[in-house]
Amino acid sequence: MLYRTKGVCAQAIEFEMGDDKKIHNVKFIGGCSGNTQGIASLVEGMDAQEVITRLEGIKCGHKATSCPDQLTLAIKSALA
Repeated sequence: MLYRTKGVCAQAIEFEMGDDKKIHNVKFIGGCSGNTQGIASLVEGMDAQEVITRLEGIKCGHKATSCPDQLTLAIKSALA
């Protein structure tokens, strides 16, 4: 899935979610490379709902959202 982000440095997030609702191959397009690679590594193989529970609502500085928060929106979109 490709999700176009809003309000963060990354322009988009790509990821795969299998029938088992596990998250795989997360790739952020743009953004802070080290942070986004870390997020991608940490959520690899994690249950989609667990990612949402852990990352939803995280803010980046003065922004109302963050790359982790945008990933939760992407996952929710895929689950819908």
